[in-house]
Order: sequence, then C-alpha cells, then structure tokens
Amino acid sequence: MRVGITGHRGLSTEVEQRVRALLEAAVSQYNAAELVGVSCIADGPDAWFAEYVLRCGGRLEVVIPAEEYREGLPQDHRPTYDRLLSRAAEVHHTGMSVSDSAAHMAGSEALVGLVDELLAVWDGKPAWGYGGTADVVAYAERTGVPARILWPEGASR
Repeated sequence: MRVGITGHRGLSTEVEQRVRALLEAAVSQYNAAELVGVSCIADGPDAWFAEYVLRCGGRLEVVIPAEEYREGLPQDHRPTYDRLLSRAAEVHHTGMSVSDSAAHMAGSEALVGLVDELLAVWDGKPAWGYGGTADVVAYAERTGVPARILWPEGASR
C-alpha cells in the first residue's frame, strides 16, 4: 500500500500533539511490510508521518518539489529533513528550481500520482495560498485518489 501525506504546517503545540496521535494511529493500521509512505518531508505532518512510517518498519519515498526546497524550510527543521532524506528508499524530483507555490503544488501532484491513498491533515477550510492542503485534497479527488482526512475534533489553526 502506497500512502502519501499532506497537511497544515505551523500548528499549535496542543493541535500538534493531537495530530501526531491521529497520524500514528493511521500509520499503525497498515501492514508495515507492505507500507510505502510518500512525503515531501516538510516540517509538521509531512515529517511526523515519515517518522512513523520508518518507525513501524515501512519504506519511505521522498518527493522534492524544487532544488531550493530545503532552503525554504525552517532552519531548525533542516536536520530532521536531512535525516529523513538520508533514509529514503527512493527520491523523486519535479525538475523545478525555485521553491514557490507552483513547485509545491507540482510536488504534491507528483506525490498524489505515486500513491493509492492520501492522508490529509486538513481543517476542511480553503487553502491560504495556491498549493495548500485544500488544493492537494481537491487534486487527489479529481484524479481518483482517496483522501482520508485527519483533523482533531474541535481544533483550529
């Protein structure tokens, strides 16, 4: 089973704890021997999902939206990004250079094209900018990839 991740970044500590629990529970439902997790490994749900996939014995594949992607991530996340990237069984590139909204959406589209199911840490609201979680969920739905929404009841961004 190939499973991808998309989700909101910059969550509060309380929402983060609840989202982490939802992600860990979701990952544990798959057969680890057959699980391939696909992630862009950004800070937040992307990285948490990747860590749970690896911890349970699954395989990680990484999509890099742009050559400059790592530089656009928070500096304190870069060691985690590097560690997860080094553990990837396969790395996919979009071929784009600049890490902007178009590249992020292209990376998400590539990710959706690689998976059987998408986990979405999504509050159900429109994206704040092009390529946000809502856009990725809509793309998955348009292309026939089922999206499972994971959002703590009563939580807000």
